[in-house]
Amino acid sequence: MLHRIERLGNRLPDPVLLFLLLLIAVWLLSALLAPVDFAAQHPQTGAAIRIVNLLTGAELTRFLTDMVPVFTAFAPLGIVLVALLGVGVAEHSGLIAAGLRKLLSLTTARWLTPIVMLVAIISHTAADAG
Repeated sequence: MLHRIERLGNRLPDPVLLFLLLLIAVWLLSALLAPVDFAAQHPQTGAAIRIVNLLTGAELTRFLTDMVPVFTAFAPLGIVLVALLGVGVAEHSGLIAAGLRKLLSLTTARWLTPIVMLVAIISHTAADAG
């Protein structure tokens, strides 16, 4: 069972390509479903909810002009970028690899299996450290 899941996961495209394919799919679905009236109502205001065609000139312009404010207003993105920068500096300076070696050298036999699992997880995150 796990082997099948791994093979399926290996067949998935690169995350960037997957994101772009899903973006294009949403754009196409919005263009196809915009003329259809689903008669949905907003639960708080009672206003009709309509599908907006995202492939019109105005919507594509809004998509491109609002991209930077949307990213800068998303607070977790800043934290993630700073964390990635810190991990990158720590990895390239050798700090992560040295820390993992030190952790394994101090590990007793009783804790060896869980620590090796932890080191494997950390090494997977910091690709060259393990």
